[in-house]
Amino acid sequence: MSRWRPPPEKSTALITPSGHARLKAELDDLWRVRRPEVVRALSAAAAEGDRSENAEYTYRKKQLGEIDRRVRYLGKRLEALRVVDTVPTDPEAVFFGAWIELEDLDSGQCNRYRIVGPDETDAREGWISIDSPLARALLKRRIDDEVAVELPGGPRTFAIVSVDYAAD
Repeated sequence: MSRWRPPPEKSTALITPSGHARLKAELDDLWRVRRPEVVRALSAAAAEGDRSENAEYTYRKKQLGEIDRRVRYLGKRLEALRVVDTVPTDPEAVFFGAWIELEDLDSGQCNRYRIVGPDETDAREGWISIDSPLARALLKRRIDDEVAVELPGGPRTFAIVSVDYAAD
């Protein structure tokens, strides 16, 4: 079995201002706070002697690699991202950054979602990626439009109840 993995699909390089600020804060925390702590702990573990049997040294090396990998990713990703901080000219249509209230026509249940970049999705807050099937189906639709979507749980039909572009 080889270690080769196919490259991930390209994700949309859009982000909201609050998402951009969170990623920058994470990068700053990793680089200025967590990495120096791990490097200090790693050097202390290395000073203890035999590294082949030193679990603390092995753990800290692995942790440092994970931090460096995330720092590299965030550095490249932040350069590629475009911050979208404007409201579209048609506020009744669904575009990036919109808060959408949807009524599930099958169950009658209403849910509120926000279309955000793939780097800032959070299902608990109702933030869905612009690359998700639901967001793709909603883009450029308007209030009172019905949308049929093939979701992992099966086909669903939604009606757009409201669209809002409230600030973060």
